[in-house]
Amino acid sequence: PHGKGRWDSLYFDYPEFAAPPRDGLSKSAEVTIVGAGPIGMVAALTLARYGQRSVIVDAKHTFNDGSRAICVARSSFTALQLLGVLDPFLDKSLPWASGRSFFRGRQFLEFFMPDSAAERHRPMYNIEQQYIEKFLHDGVAASPLIDMRWQTECTGVAEAEDGEGVVLTLSDPDGPYEMRTGWLLAADGARSPLRSMMGLRLAGQNFEGRYIIADIQMDNPVPVERFALFDPDARPGSTVLVHQQPDNIWRIDYQLRDDEDEDEALREENIRAAVQMVLDECGYDAPWDLEWWSVYSANTLLLDSYRHGRAIFIGDAAHIVPIFGVRGFNNGVLDGVNIGWKLAWHLAGKADEAILDSYDHERRRATLDVIEKSEKSTQFMTPRTRGHAIMRDAALSLALDFPFASQFANPRNMTPYEYHDSPLTTPDGAGWSGGPRPGAAAPDARLDRSSTKGEFLMDRFGTGFTLLAFGNVPGLETLQADDLVTVLTMPPEDEAADVYGAGDGDAVLVRPDRFIAARWHRANGAAIRSAITRICAGGLQEDGE
Repeated sequence: PHGKGRWDSLYFDYPEFAAPPRDGLSKSAEVTIVGAGPIGMVAALTLARYGQRSVIVDAKHTFNDGSRAICVARSSFTALQLLGVLDPFLDKSLPWASGRSFFRGRQFLEFFMPDSAAERHRPMYNIEQQYIEKFLHDGVAASPLIDMRWQTECTGVAEAEDGEGVVLTLSDPDGPYEMRTGWLLAADGARSPLRSMMGLRLAGQNFEGRYIIADIQMDNPVPVERFALFDPDARPGSTVLVHQQPDNIWRIDYQLRDDEDEDEALREENIRAAVQMVLDECGYDAPWDLEWWSVYSANTLLLDSYRHGRAIFIGDAAHIVPIFGVRGFNNGVLDGVNIGWKLAWHLAGKADEAILDSYDHERRRATLDVIEKSEKSTQFMTPRTRGHAIMRDAALSLALDFPFASQFANPRNMTPYEYHDSPLTTPDGAGWSGGPRPGAAAPDARLDRSSTKGEFLMDRFGTGFTLLAFGNVPGLETLQADDLVTVLTMPPEDEAADVYGAGDGDAVLVRPDRFIAARWHRANGAAIRSAITRICAGGLQEDGE
């Protein structure tokens, strides 16, 4: 990072965290998470939600600086709600649902992300990553099940001799020590030292485009939306993105042309000059101050497998995707929740170890889907060849006069990846014509469709599986006495029935991470019980196939 100096901020008071005292420090743990970034803390909070302890270690002494990940999708807010840490995010973040794009100074696109009164959360929220980390850390610090160890670096990793765990070498200001852990979650970021220690490499492709990221403080009260400028007068031949953030902080990303030297571009006076030209083109004339800046290049990379025995990789340690389409952080949050509930259930004896393999199946396919979408966005934002640039500019020129062509430049597809082909998902039976399919994220709904501030469906979800039983569903008596599932009996005329496409006698089974596992017409308790048993066995059939 560049700028005013690490952790010297105009708008954020960074705390100083010390390493824990060595006296009484446990040298063993059921789960150890290396990396106290957002994804590592999400995983720890998910484990704690299901009653499982974990240790988080990180070599830093405080949170990351700069805006970094700023766009948080509805799916991530649903996860934050699940973890009980949502309120400060709602208080601080800026919700938005639309954006505008310009080509050579002329607007050619205004997009609106799907939204409705039935949704509890807005499609997107802007909030700087240091606030994301602070609010998650507040949740971590409040949990008696999470042992947080700052200024503690992981310098070695080896499989335990009995094959039943991992031995870590950790180092804090008092020196090195060893700790044995049953399970290791690697959340140590894009440059993951754990990957290197284990001899693992990311595979994929690097894009040549480079972007300067600049945070500025500016009092400019305008509606919150995303701006994209293609080939603007301020930066001919480049692309510029502008986002408003809390505390009058604005994030400006601008592309470096091939003929621009990176070191020269990162000089403060050149950052200021480039930012001023962008602000002039946007018509923003308020005073501003430069807060932080860095440089970024786009890559689409991932591990061949996210699970390596007792070591499991999550977030940027497992995959790196471009910022375009804001899918990196949001994809990582779903990594942390996915592995968190599955590992917690296995440790509690509720699920077989085989369920952990479904993490790799589901989340690696999710990353491949993100990469496919991100590569399209990246090639549009940062054409790799002169031919790509000519085609992109031709599409943009067409979009100035013909609205259908503007959709070529609309990157907003923030629907979470759907686990239709997961071993944990029961395929649809006959007769379903509407509603989200098994594998999709479960939608929310108002319990009183006439209210805009009343209770929502997910407020009643349990900590395990949740069964939505619409009308008369026979055989639910045994399920209602089971601590694995919460049964919610819903009137078939409620908004939830409309949202889920369900009628009298139908049922929808939702997983602990709030993805739909199965649904039935004319449901019965025995079929529902069988689906839950199958999921807890890792998707294996009862006969072992």
